[in-house]
Amino acid sequence: MVTDTESTHLGEITCGTLLQKLQEIWDEVGESDEERDKLLLQIEQECLHVYKRKVEQAAKSRAELLQTLSDANAELSSLTTSLGDKTFVNDIPDKSSGTIKEQLAAIAPALEQLWQQKDERVREFSDVQSQIQKICGEIAGGLSSEVPIVDESDLSLKKLDDFQSQLQELQKEKSDRLQKVLEFVSSVHDLCAVLGLDFLNTVTEVHPSLDEETGVEAKSISNETLSRLAKTVLALKDDKKQRLQKLQELATQLIDLWNLMDTPDEERELFDHVTCNISASVDEVTKPGALAHDLIKQAEVEVDRLDQLKASRMKEIAFKKQTELEEIYVRAHVETNPESARERIMSLIDSGNVEPTELLADMDSQIAKAKEEAFSRKDILDRVEKWMSACEEESWLEDYNRDQNRYSASRGAHLNLKRAEKARVLVSKIPAMVDTLVAKTRAWEEEHNMSFAYDGVPLLAMFDECGMLRQEREDEKRRLREQKKVQEQPHVEQDTAFSTRPSPARPVSAKKPVGARANNGVGANGTPNRRLSLNANQNGSRSVAKEGGRRESLNRPAAPTNYVAISKEEAASSPPVSGAVDQVPASP
Repeated sequence: MVTDTESTHLGEITCGTLLQKLQEIWDEVGESDEERDKLLLQIEQECLHVYKRKVEQAAKSRAELLQTLSDANAELSSLTTSLGDKTFVNDIPDKSSGTIKEQLAAIAPALEQLWQQKDERVREFSDVQSQIQKICGEIAGGLSSEVPIVDESDLSLKKLDDFQSQLQELQKEKSDRLQKVLEFVSSVHDLCAVLGLDFLNTVTEVHPSLDEETGVEAKSISNETLSRLAKTVLALKDDKKQRLQKLQELATQLIDLWNLMDTPDEERELFDHVTCNISASVDEVTKPGALAHDLIKQAEVEVDRLDQLKASRMKEIAFKKQTELEEIYVRAHVETNPESARERIMSLIDSGNVEPTELLADMDSQIAKAKEEAFSRKDILDRVEKWMSACEEESWLEDYNRDQNRYSASRGAHLNLKRAEKARVLVSKIPAMVDTLVAKTRAWEEEHNMSFAYDGVPLLAMFDECGMLRQEREDEKRRLREQKKVQEQPHVEQDTAFSTRPSPARPVSAKKPVGARANNGVGANGTPNRRLSLNANQNGSRSVAKEGGRRESLNRPAAPTNYVAISKEEAASSPPVSGAVDQVPASP
């Protein structure tokens, strides 16, 4: 009862009262001092254990609070490092001198705000990386359903800007690729229209998303799609080129056959859609259906029909080609025998031993060879024409120099003076022309291993004979001048004997009579007269009359006073002749 009663009041009793109560009990019981000391020591040990346990619990709690504070500081440092933003650290009040709980209370709001910012930053990174992954998948040709993993160790704005820059570059590349895809699709559409192909089937074979119903953003922009589109466009362009080449060949055949058979314009107009592109380039053909298979087939059928018709008109066509061959040789001054050639064509056609196509092919080959030969002769023939023109001017100049009235003040005399000056310059170039022609002719003969003939006459022989005629003419002129001097000598002596005083000598600066340079244009080999050149007559005969040429040179009548026909208006506006005479040096 005493114990229970004391237990009810235990909360109101201190350690001292308890110890005093214990002493009273021991005194009443009669405990010995040893027993009392033993019990007191036991009480002290038990109290020590209680204090020690409480201290350990308090120390453990403090350690846990310190660990929490350390973790909070580490989390704070990690978040600021990850976010790359240290403004929150600077905003936290300095509580390092306060209690642990005060320090935790100071860090908690900053941690809460950093956690919120981290979550928002993670969402931004995830969104940007998702878009990057999507565009990369579109470029690679496959869409990935995986959620991108965000690296939470670096959530700084700098890294976010890097991802956004990468996203912008990918978006630009996507836009460029989409533009390129649309350009390819447009090219395929235009090519299919020209070639007469189904555009929808062609483009969907590359990728189903390229049809017209699919939106622009949904079209495939992968590397494979672009590669297949480029190959498709290239194949269509190559097909277009081949078809155009074939159509142009057919158009050329049609025009040749029409020209051979004199097809009327009404029939030709039926194939204007074929012949209109005969000289067009690949890029110039843009009309829908211009290179369709049906159109090419139609042209092939027409060519076959005309070929069959050509076989029935073989003689007429063959004679046309023979006429073309003869015209080429005439322009090239090559002598031929057209009568025998036509007889041969008639005999081949009548005998039936040769196919019409083979005969025409042989004649086309002859025409091609004739054109090649004419081209190889062109340079020499052009120089021969210039040489002959120079010879004509030389002949005119000789007639002009023999005219005693060439300095008279007649109408057009000054024009003749100008022509004479030009003729002298041209005549002075004749020897060089001849030397060049001889060199080129010999080179041509060595290259072709045959003689160069001009209308059947060897050109080198023509030059040699003209040179001899020129030398003979020069010798004859020299003989006549000497004879004239001998005949004039007695008259000079007689005039000297009967004259009362000698005539004043002509001053050095006096104007010399016309003809001083009459022989300046004469080269060392002489200047041949074009009228002495060997030209063919209608019967094919060629000849050179040497003696007749000399008589023509010696007995040629004097040229008329006026060599140039001019109108009255030109004569009225012409300068006086005396001014033109001063430009002509005197003749010896």
